Amino acid sequence: MTTKTIKSTASAGSIIPVLFAVVLGLGIITVTGHVQASTLHDAAHDVRHATGFPCH
Repeated sequence: MTTKTIKSTASAGSIIPVLFAVVLGLGIITVTGHVQASTLHDAAHDVRHATGFPCH
């Protein structure tokens, strides 16, 4: 009986886009949540309520 071993490794090329997307998303949430412009803040506030993100 022969057993095959499959080695799975994640290359840096596949991790970088995921990390970039996470950092960009968190940055957008942080910036829009703390912005002083009332229109942008109100829009972000409504989105946070719609998605269940705590904001108060």
